[in-house]
Amino acid sequence: MNSILFLTAAVIAFAITAILGKWMIPFLHKLKFGQTIREVGPSWHKNKQGTPTMGGLMFIIAIVAAVFACIPVFHSTGVSETFLMQVKLFAGLGMAVAFGAIGFMDDYISIVKKRNLGLTEKQKLVLQFAVAAAYLVSVGMAGGGTTTLIPFVGRIDLGYFYYILAAVVIVGLVNAVNFTDGIDGLNSTVSFFAFLGLALCAGVLSMTGLSAMGIASAAACIGFLIWNFHPAKVFMGDTGSLFLGGMVGALAFGIDLPILLLPVGLVYWCEILSVVLQVAYFKATHGKRLFKMSPIHHHFEMCGWSEVKICVVFGLVSLVGGALALLAVCFGI
Repeated sequence: MNSILFLTAAVIAFAITAILGKWMIPFLHKLKFGQTIREVGPSWHKNKQGTPTMGGLMFIIAIVAAVFACIPVFHSTGVSETFLMQVKLFAGLGMAVAFGAIGFMDDYISIVKKRNLGLTEKQKLVLQFAVAAAYLVSVGMAGGGTTTLIPFVGRIDLGYFYYILAAVVIVGLVNAVNFTDGIDGLNSTVSFFAFLGLALCAGVLSMTGLSAMGIASAAACIGFLIWNFHPAKVFMGDTGSLFLGGMVGALAFGIDLPILLLPVGLVYWCEILSVVLQVAYFKATHGKRLFKMSPIHHHFEMCGWSEVKICVVFGLVSLVGGALALLAVCFGI
């Protein structure tokens, strides 16, 4: 019966995202919500100037609709989940939407108010930590503890340090996913495999609700790729990338295996690490660069890789990471 639930989640999320593109892209064009291409990217990205952004609204609407549409299907299967698991599902969805709202504010200020940098870094971090804290408190009040599972090791208790570490990981992940959004189709492709891997892990652990939400998220990424694959007709903007980061975090923490973010989010971590290393190396060497350009996908662009090739290679890395996570759950839990 779970197969009906998963199919429902996938079809609704994919269909709504794909169909919304036919209406939302012209609407964003009409509102002149076009992307401003900054100097940090390759010079040929200037050709993308004016491409509509905030397209992440398409899959945010689709995923939220899919989750709520699946509630009656879920109950019809006769499967019941604990109160804690229900809180993890809806608090996780709320966290992702809240991160998307922060991204929307950033996009709105940048594009509509003509303030190129949008929210300041301090403003974004304060808001992001507030959202992460709200999620962790919600789960904690529902009975979630300070322990976490590590495959092949077992459950470990981190005490109150768990909350500090979890908040840092969630905010770091959200910003890492944001850095991954730099070329046509990249974030959607990488996130599809991340969601698929986490959804399968949740399924193996019999966490049906979280698994369905992960499948809906993966399907929505495919629906968005119809419009976002090179040459992109729309960008997700910070609205979409921060939402995706929140959703990946919600699934990993929801199944109580945030350690899986290491293999599943390998591309994300490489993206943000390349930025950190580039800045540190630039300051330490008084102007020299470790990479031709950061984040790392721009380095490969400068080396002559096409956007499609980068999407394929980075997507395969994410696929391998998801497979490793699934193997760890199957044999190490």
